[in-house]
Amino acid sequence: MTDFLLFFFVGAIAQLVDGALGMAYGVISSTVLLSFGIAPAQASASVHAAELFTTAASGTGHILNRNIDWKLFWKLVPFGVLGGVLGTYVLTGLSGDVLKPYIAIYLGLIGVFLLVRSFRHIPRKPIPPLVVPPLATAGGLLDSIGGGGWGPIVTSGLLGAGGQPRYVIGTVNSAEFLVALAVSLSFVVALITGHWEDAPDLVSNAFAVGGLILGGLVVAPFAGYLVRVIPQDWLLRAVGMTICILSVTQAYQLIG
Repeated sequence: MTDFLLFFFVGAIAQLVDGALGMAYGVISSTVLLSFGIAPAQASASVHAAELFTTAASGTGHILNRNIDWKLFWKLVPFGVLGGVLGTYVLTGLSGDVLKPYIAIYLGLIGVFLLVRSFRHIPRKPIPPLVVPPLATAGGLLDSIGGGGWGPIVTSGLLGAGGQPRYVIGTVNSAEFLVALAVSLSFVVALITGHWEDAPDLVSNAFAVGGLILGGLVVAPFAGYLVRVIPQDWLLRAVGMTICILSVTQAYQLIG
């Protein structure tokens, strides 16, 4: 029960930040799971299973509030799915112990990136069409390998390219549901075909996944309100600092 409440709290905080900024649910959740000693592939599979529920709730809220650019949505989805499937294939074919140091470094870099990004002015201009495919592919790839990265990579990239925050956040959040679905199905296929050789008993992680799901679902409706009342740069700095601290903690555990 203690573990469930802990992950409920983590899922709630992660979803509040993700719904307000269009990023960080997967990064925060996977970082906490990894800090508990869970293997990278299992952490990523768990987070994406939880995201099937939280992104559906968040995406529904953005649809109701008309925060989605549907043209951008259908440009992001196919490349995000492609990157996510490729990342799953790579992740399940390697040993978790080999990947842990690189995942810690990756998450640390994401944290630093978010901090730096919060101090930069976001220009507003049309998003160049050629930016979307590589950005979505990279976001899906890193999201699958690291258990989080779709939002930080894609949302920040589109905002930096001049996209309007309201529509970028709403569109990226909604597209994440289909990316998470593709990644989750890829983990299932890898498990069934035997490609995921060191696959653990996923039921053993049920309390963590359940906590992440319920915490995210409870706070998802309030994310839109946070966008209006809390400055985005404050939230961005807060999550960047949190991820950096968790990444350093994880690195310390690996060294120890």
